[in-house]
Amino acid sequence: MNIEQVRDYCISKPFTQESFPFDDVTLVFKVAGKMFALLPLDEIDNPSINLKGSPEDNIQYREKFTGIEPGFHMNKKHWNTVRLESDVDRNLIKKMINRSYDLVVKSLSKKLKDQLRSL
Repeated sequence: MNIEQVRDYCISKPFTQESFPFDDVTLVFKVAGKMFALLPLDEIDNPSINLKGSPEDNIQYREKFTGIEPGFHMNKKHWNTVRLESDVDRNLIKKMINRSYDLVVKSLSKKLKDQLRSL
């Protein structure tokens, strides 16, 4: 997947907002104000995305794929950096985006979940 395809997929998730809260080059995707993906737009030669995952899954992915490493500038237990042009195929990248989004939604308060459902 390229950066544009990843962006389009992330923004297609329900109630997703995108912004640049840290700098002018790191696109952040949030649901209910909580991050589920970070996409550096300045990594043209080696594009990547940071995604949340369960600690167990993160370890397994890192052991299996050279294109998945501990999350750059993130909590290494809960985040992975996934190289878009690597041994990680597009279906797995989409699965990891879905999982990251779902983990964030699952962590929301009941009140926030109810608000999202009512939109």
